[in-house]
Amino acid sequence: MTDHVTAAPTGPEEAAPLPDVLADLRCAGRTVARYATRPGLDPRLSPRPYLHPVTTLGGAVVTEELPGDHLHHLGAGLAVPDVDGRNFWGGRTFVRDRGPVPLDNHGTQRHTGWRLREAGRLEEDLVWEADGVPLLHEHRTVTATALTDRAWALGLTFALTPADGPVTIGSPATNGRPGAGYGGFFWRAPKEAEAPSVFTRDADGEEAVHGRGADWIALAGDGWTLVFAAADGTTRRDPWFVRTTEYPGVGSSLAWSRPLTVPAGRPLVRRLVTVVADGRPGRQAVEELVKEATAR
Repeated sequence: MTDHVTAAPTGPEEAAPLPDVLADLRCAGRTVARYATRPGLDPRLSPRPYLHPVTTLGGAVVTEELPGDHLHHLGAGLAVPDVDGRNFWGGRTFVRDRGPVPLDNHGTQRHTGWRLREAGRLEEDLVWEADGVPLLHEHRTVTATALTDRAWALGLTFALTPADGPVTIGSPATNGRPGAGYGGFFWRAPKEAEAPSVFTRDADGEEAVHGRGADWIALAGDGWTLVFAAADGTTRRDPWFVRTTEYPGVGSSLAWSRPLTVPAGRPLVRRLVTVVADGRPGRQAVEELVKEATAR
């Protein structure tokens, strides 16, 4: 099962991102990520802020943007297929009893201002809007923290508050496509000659970990490893969406099997941390890195 491929609007030149604001995220004396806050993208890609490139301390790039298989995959960030019927994921929309359909229903996550902009910490305000109408207001924090000489941690916390009345978050799964409960935090990793391996504390392989909860989930490629972990109990209850064979990507799902309603005036908050490491640490080493990263 796959999320939906988006054809290039008219050509490679128009598909390329044209960010008018870039913020560097630094730790251990080097830039480890760049954050595009207002990328110039075709509306059908659901424009939104995202991190790319993200690199290990050794310099390996571990994100991908605008890949040919799914142009709407944009590095690391937030993307939701269904917010009150609006598409903040990009590409086609899955419609019950019809399947994936190209609809003119795409939204935009618009950066509205910085609360803090430092080398290892970014805090911003955003509005999620469609046709100029705000649906959600967001406060987002992105951090970079050195762990060892071969690993650092990227923290991402977001709080989504309805702009006016309750807002319902859905996914292709909640609209009739089993197993496709993606939407929320999502990390698109680079496609390599061989598919990456994926494992948790107790399981190995895409089939064993997809759609299940776990304290952490590791994706290991050619000389790099990403370890995704929930940083609080609420986030830990969200199942993981995992792809390795078709393309490499991992996300934490807000609406895996049923819609999630965000009440007016009560923000939906999630806290995640991603360990970005050179090499392929084993399970015990991963456990230690996650423990240190979530403690910070």
